[in-house]
Amino acid sequence: MSGERRGPWRMGNRRTVYDNPWIEVIDHEVFLADETPRQYGVVHFKNRAIGVLPILADGTVPLVGQHRFPANTYSWELPEGGGPLDEDPLASAKRELREETGYTAENWQEIASFDLSNSVTDEASICYLAWDLTPGAPAPEESEAFSYERITFSALHERVLSGNIRDSLTVIMVLTATELARQNRLPQEVARILLGSFGP
Repeated sequence: MSGERRGPWRMGNRRTVYDNPWIEVIDHEVFLADETPRQYGVVHFKNRAIGVLPILADGTVPLVGQHRFPANTYSWELPEGGGPLDEDPLASAKRELREETGYTAENWQEIASFDLSNSVTDEASICYLAWDLTPGAPAPEESEAFSYERITFSALHERVLSGNIRDSLTVIMVLTATELARQNRLPQEVARILLGSFGP
């Protein structure tokens, strides 16, 4: 809305330069105190980024592999996807876990909430730890072609530290869950499984 203020910015005209079912690219006219007109491009995301760290009783974690078009690289990741902004994030997480891995989980805990690339996008993320898992058959969308791998949490942690896994949601979930377990901020049984995968 013209004249609206966002912090030090006064909003002028706005123009949608691209729009699809997932994102809208908006060109904003903005003014600072000197009233010189400037441009600010924003990518508005129509979904929330959802991530799930599912941990099995033996200390292993299911990973999903897929080719990521923007970076033109193959990426191993924890289950993740987009949830509508008006949907309960936990419901989105349960759906993503089931679709991508087939697993359902009895217990859930939110472990991270953060912004992704907040200088140019408004995309926000919520991530969960899931345990007491029951296996099932994955049901990916038609556009998704996944590979699957199951590794120990400690091996996943090492892949993150070595830079072999670069996906931001996966990196944040792994490092956050490790620290929460070490600080006794997770249920004792889950912390024991996570940290036990590192060995004595």
